[in-house]
Amino acid sequence: MNNLKGKVAVVTGAGSGIGRALAIKLSKEGCNLAISDLNMSGLEKTRALAESSNIQVKSYSLDVSDKEAVYAHADEVERDFGEVNLIFNNAGVALSSKLIDIDMKDFEWLMNIDFWGVVYGTQAFLPKLIASGDGHIINISSVFGMISVPKQGTYNAAKFAVRGYTEALRQELLIDDLPVQVSCVHPGGIKTEIARNARVGAGENRERIDTGFDKVAKTTPSKAADIIIKGVKVNKSRIMVGADAHVIHFMYRLLGSKYQTVTQFLAKKALF
Repeated sequence: MNNLKGKVAVVTGAGSGIGRALAIKLSKEGCNLAISDLNMSGLEKTRALAESSNIQVKSYSLDVSDKEAVYAHADEVERDFGEVNLIFNNAGVALSSKLIDIDMKDFEWLMNIDFWGVVYGTQAFLPKLIASGDGHIINISSVFGMISVPKQGTYNAAKFAVRGYTEALRQELLIDDLPVQVSCVHPGGIKTEIARNARVGAGENRERIDTGFDKVAKTTPSKAADIIIKGVKVNKSRIMVGADAHVIHFMYRLLGSKYQTVTQFLAKKALF
């Protein structure tokens, strides 16, 4: 799908961050957009920015953790646009906590959005993407879907699950020769509000978390969106976003499970 003009793209979590940047960049490519979020004020700002590109944009309030709502959303988008070509399962949240201190309600909250939200979006839109004859699924994982780090066990669990689910789906669709491509995206530190909006566990210092995130989040959402869209156009199965993502990917491939000695050392130094 090296030409996105006239395609219909669905973007979840489009009220800010990478989702907003993707919507704006896709609009400049000539994509018609179905954007969603629970942050409707942020979403309307995204819609206004995207509409300047003279393409069709519709905004929807959507809780991606609600299976019935996601399936209804897929039907509504198809009615509104006639077909669907791309789904960016981008909506996500964060949680910083030692697993021994975790509140299970917080764990379930994160998994329902970061994992099940991706699954619901993919499964709901997959038949419509197949019917379009030219579909692409883009699921947002993380570099923490490549390696695990202390205090991010819940996030790791969700993002590893997204990776496994997405890579299996890609293989199945290729084996069955169905007209849908699949990409898994692994962003590193992106300058968004995800850390400031994160839930924190008992004993965690939010100010320290925010400060630490600001130090490592070097890639702008706009740059991230550029990298993702470029990867989609050439049908990359794994899209690494940011220099730090490439370094972490290389470390994982070089060290295997021994990367954990590095992350343990950094955690003891309170670098994350």
